[in-house]
Amino acid sequence: MTEVFSVAFAQLNPVMGDLAGNVARIRKAWEWATAQGADLLMTSELALCGYPPEDLVLKPSFQDATRAAAAELARLTEAEGAPAILLGAPWREDDGALYNAALLLDGGHIVGKAFKRDLPNYGPFDEKRVFAAAGVQKPIDFRGIKLGVMICEDMWTPEAAKDLQQAGAQILLIPNGSPYEHGKGRARMELARRRVAETGLPLVYVNQIGGQDELVFDGGSFVLDAQGVCVAQARVWETDRGLVAWRVAGGALPLEEGRAVFADNARAPEGDMSEEAAVYHALMLGLRDYVNKNAFNGVVLGLSGGIDSALAALLAVDAVGADRVWTAMLPSPYTSDESREDATKIAMALGCFYDEIPIHAAMEAFEGTLGKVFHDREAEAGDVGLARENIQARARGVMLMALSNAFGPMVISTGNKSEMSVGYSTLYGDLCGGFAVLKDVYKTQVYKITRWRNANKPATALGPPPGGEKGDDQPLVPERVFTKAPTAELRPNQKDQDSLPPYEVLDAVLECLIERDMGLAEIVAQGHDAALVARVAAMLDKAEYKRRQAPPGVKITRRHLGIDRRYPITNKYRER
Repeated sequence: MTEVFSVAFAQLNPVMGDLAGNVARIRKAWEWATAQGADLLMTSELALCGYPPEDLVLKPSFQDATRAAAAELARLTEAEGAPAILLGAPWREDDGALYNAALLLDGGHIVGKAFKRDLPNYGPFDEKRVFAAAGVQKPIDFRGIKLGVMICEDMWTPEAAKDLQQAGAQILLIPNGSPYEHGKGRARMELARRRVAETGLPLVYVNQIGGQDELVFDGGSFVLDAQGVCVAQARVWETDRGLVAWRVAGGALPLEEGRAVFADNARAPEGDMSEEAAVYHALMLGLRDYVNKNAFNGVVLGLSGGIDSALAALLAVDAVGADRVWTAMLPSPYTSDESREDATKIAMALGCFYDEIPIHAAMEAFEGTLGKVFHDREAEAGDVGLARENIQARARGVMLMALSNAFGPMVISTGNKSEMSVGYSTLYGDLCGGFAVLKDVYKTQVYKITRWRNANKPATALGPPPGGEKGDDQPLVPERVFTKAPTAELRPNQKDQDSLPPYEVLDAVLECLIERDMGLAEIVAQGHDAALVARVAAMLDKAEYKRRQAPPGVKITRRHLGIDRRYPITNKYRER
């Protein structure tokens, strides 16, 4: 039996389905672990293929390819004394059952397997659709140490850890694919400490980072000793590697003093972030990975001079760099001089490409085509004024998509969660695009997050610091953008509050309806006007068909409007 047992962990950003690329990422981490003298390298959940693979994992050819990739990594471990690898991978057994697995690779072979027993089937998770649930798992014997391997959800309840401890496990190893929600990092740590307290075993928790469609993973891997003390923690929002060692003494694994090390000590892990900081990091990373992993050459967005497009532009420049961001002001006859000035200032401060492309001629063309029909039938039931407003939004969408088609950048839509919840958005207009970066961000949050970025720059951001690159102390987003009344500027003197309650009221009611599933009477009991609550609930239900056609966007709340909320479009139920 080894006198010292050392575990290296790799907090990586896998690319879905890029088996060769993921093998290379794991190999690089294994080479670092080798240099550190580690006994074992541990990866996150399904690190070999990416998480969550959804129905991709059901393809027999994909299953065969992942098996071959796992065998390739196993060959790294052939040499005597080389680090073994605990590899997160899908695994099909001989009886045809497909599992979410952790494979122990050692001596050139797969020498142990652990399968996930508690398959999540809520929110963004749908694992019961694709994986078989395992029964009670036994520890894996590894060089005289009994490894208690639990995969992600298995840690969230006490049964799996207790079963492993009773079967003789000496350490708990937890590969994870746990997506970001604000406050979830604290929840993970608390649950891990409960498992340690219940079993008396040290614990290694390895999470992935990076964006995968609408999910974003924040990392924050950590190690707890047998008393529940956090002895090592990886950075959030970045790839990282670490190593922790234990002395083997009479079956126990006391932490070896001074053996918690990281691959990059240039910057310590960031502590608890404010909500604004964490959400900004999530949106930035989610957008960056969506653009880069899908091989877009950049992004293009409409820059209106309002707060939503300002935040979208900030995120885009920070995510992919100013040289890959194209902003376009698309003024109509109703666009104010102030909006044009503010859009110009934002683009100049960010250093991105900027064009002004008026939509006047497009509006006139539509009016020339539809004007007689509108005039002849205006007295009938309908809203010609609304139709004319939506034509403006759609003209802008057509122009942005034309830029995308001609030159390759992906269109970012700039609508927020408040607007998308109640249908204050135009199909094929401001809803068009490849990614809706603010889809899960309420309007009141948009202001707070933008103010945070005006005063701070994330370490991984590619954009300018507060005050701009010139250091002239001019804010990236002018103060007037924060203080002017929100408006779509689709008609003279239009304000959002002509159609919607004040955003601070609207967002509070929406949070009750969406995140907390509260009934109307419960919301009214909190002090909200009954008629207003009923009106907002009706708008929320009515807009379901629009949201189904909206682009994907980063999940940051407990109830994302896309991946988490699956309501029927055809639905006559209305709460009274």
